Amino acid sequence: MSQLRQSLAAILDGVAPAKQMTAPGPTDVATGIRQGRSVSEGYQRGWGLQFGGLRKAVRRDPLYRAAYAVAKDRTIMSEDNRLNIFLLLRFFLAKLPAGNIIEYGSYRGGSAIFMAHIAKHLHPGMKVFALDSFEGMPETDKQVDAHNRGDFADVDLMRLQARINALGLDNLILVKGRFETTHEQIMHRAGATRLAHIDCDIASAVKYAYEGVKPHMVDGGYMVFDDAAVSSCIGATEVVEDFVIRRDGMNSEQIWPHYVFRAFQRPA
Repeated sequence: MSQLRQSLAAILDGVAPAKQMTAPGPTDVATGIRQGRSVSEGYQRGWGLQFGGLRKAVRRDPLYRAAYAVAKDRTIMSEDNRLNIFLLLRFFLAKLPAGNIIEYGSYRGGSAIFMAHIAKHLHPGMKVFALDSFEGMPETDKQVDAHNRGDFADVDLMRLQARINALGLDNLILVKGRFETTHEQIMHRAGATRLAHIDCDIASAVKYAYEGVKPHMVDGGYMVFDDAAVSSCIGATEVVEDFVIRRDGMNSEQIWPHYVFRAFQRPA
């Protein structure tokens, strides 16, 4: 069994006997990269959470519990999405070249705080850049977006920054403004990106985030589309379908609990 599979299996200790397994996910799937994704690693996370007892095991993990405790009053991320983000930070990012985390769409800062808490413990020097207007949605495309201008505007940025300071999360940087006005400057500061968490719900914002971060991804970096499979975010789904899959020919490493793609550098 690989070291990674052993590490993931280790956190399953204590699961009820009927749910015990030697490692999360099918053990007979080939390792390595197939069509731009690691099928075996996608199974380890997705299958492990959905069918293999990994959800229950992660809930017991002390680092997960601590990170959720400091973020839970500020996050609306679904539990399974949060569990999967934890697995990426806990077991997978360390295998990649050096880089930071960038989040597009941070709302009240819960998921950014969650990721920053974990990163501070596991990845010294890694920064989390949280991009948002912190003033609600811009104009939306009513041909495809369910959300409207001004949705998610109930943010007190000063209180959010005070919470971050109180938690000692000096690795979390809030970036206020529309992506179009902040992204280029912040990417000069952020540099290479290991994980892009794209959680901005509407077509225009998701497209800008994807196009903007793609050139900055490290080899094998993770692009997570938090809401492209959510019933109220077909605009986000359309961007994944039209640009990530059809235009760029990428295959997802996970479709559950959210879309996860890998940014492997293709040979010239």
